[in-house]
Amino acid sequence: MTLLDDRSAAPSPDALTPRTYIVRTYGCQMNVHDSERLSGSLEAAGYVPAEGDDADVVVINTCAVRENADNKLYGNLGQLASVKRGREGMQIAVGGCLAQKDKNVILEKAPWVDVVFGTHNMGSLPSLLERARHNGAAELEILESLEVFPSTLPTKRDSTYSGWVSISVGCNNTCTFCIVPSLRGKEKDRRPGDVLAEIEALVADGAIEVTLLGQNVNSYGVEFGDRQAFAKLLRAAGRIEGLQRIRFTSPHPAAFTDDVIDAMAETPSVMPQLHMPLQSGSDRVLKAMRRSYRSERFLGILDRVRHRIPDAAISTDIIVGFPGETEEDFEDTLRVVEQSRFASAFTFQYSIRPGTPAATMPDQIPKQVVQERYERLAELQDRISWQENRAQVGRGVEVLVASGEGRKDGATHRMSGRARDNRLVHFEVPQHSPVPRPGDLVHAVVTQAAPFHLLADDPSGSPLRITPTRAGDAWDRAEADSCAVPSAAPAEQGAPRVVSLGLPTLRIGR
Repeated sequence: MTLLDDRSAAPSPDALTPRTYIVRTYGCQMNVHDSERLSGSLEAAGYVPAEGDDADVVVINTCAVRENADNKLYGNLGQLASVKRGREGMQIAVGGCLAQKDKNVILEKAPWVDVVFGTHNMGSLPSLLERARHNGAAELEILESLEVFPSTLPTKRDSTYSGWVSISVGCNNTCTFCIVPSLRGKEKDRRPGDVLAEIEALVADGAIEVTLLGQNVNSYGVEFGDRQAFAKLLRAAGRIEGLQRIRFTSPHPAAFTDDVIDAMAETPSVMPQLHMPLQSGSDRVLKAMRRSYRSERFLGILDRVRHRIPDAAISTDIIVGFPGETEEDFEDTLRVVEQSRFASAFTFQYSIRPGTPAATMPDQIPKQVVQERYERLAELQDRISWQENRAQVGRGVEVLVASGEGRKDGATHRMSGRARDNRLVHFEVPQHSPVPRPGDLVHAVVTQAAPFHLLADDPSGSPLRITPTRAGDAWDRAEADSCAVPSAAPAEQGAPRVVSLGLPTLRIGR
């Protein structure tokens, strides 16, 4: 009997026993946000989160940007095949960008998958799972246009103190290396009132930080004809009471205008942080990429941002080894990186993505050349990041305590969080200090720097300076609810409560 036959042989689960689920996410922040919607839709349909990896339904939310995305997906599906053989009634669903791109290829390669759905119909997942169970056959549903805006779907947020808010989906650009526009479609913008209403709902639920998401977030407003809509949105969000931190990702240099810089500088809750994708420092390569800006314009944006926001930490994306990239082109990238003084950079080796114009370009760069250039770029950026982080030593930082940033926190008796400029900060909790909750704010002084994080340990061992927040109260309530005990009253201002369960369990993170 094949796995596909097992599907029809599986009995319907007991109606009184909720089916469990787990969502595995690959890819960018947009995918993370989509997974929150998938989880919310499943829970609205009666599913409950699984404890650990043992689940009735496994959902894989895929990415199609990197070359190894296919290998990673099919490797995971191969492992799940044996799990499914031993678990009666188990279902596997694959969604996201790779599902949108490959469509029926997934079922051809992995016929034990029960549901394949795309980027435009995430809300259909519960009904597709039910149809697959009822009919004993795989369900494939890939829409070519958006069914409902993702933010209208129920949401299961991963964080009580921070939330993603999608302001647009899709992309109108035609970068030759990128497959996203063909998978997520043309840009569609939400109305400002809808975005602000969602932010207000998040804040009412305890969040004090939001990150605005869009494929090209600063082109927001193109659909309804307002070129200054994004700057207006930042200012309007800044007036929401209780919202303390606003971030956004990712802007496009070609559409980044001074009204956005002004809004950032003049809105206290917009954080002094900017992620500005460079991709290449070579004007010739930027042209081949169809990136409609050049290195001089890019550097000018950074200069204007730093003039208005002197402490801004700027990060970027860079692709190494784009087809036709010469050593001179790569040297241009190194030059621009040196001038830009990025706090951090996401560096990628170019990989062929079938369906993109760059995939068929001549002069594909040999792997060993790409690897060597990648290592040189990484060495340069690591040096710059360390230099920029060392400049923070002695400065005061306001850290939003997180529940999953530092992978060694349990061993070092530290906690972690993000400074206003988004730098990762680890801080020690002295023996007799109150313990901050995820979502609280800790005020500390940077004592040591590494390329990828800061340390803020007080050598005197004085108690931490903690500002309790509504987000910390929300974390308390969530912990109490998960333990089926009454929620505690909100913390009094100026009187931080000790977290009775000790340091929170932290996921692996850099």
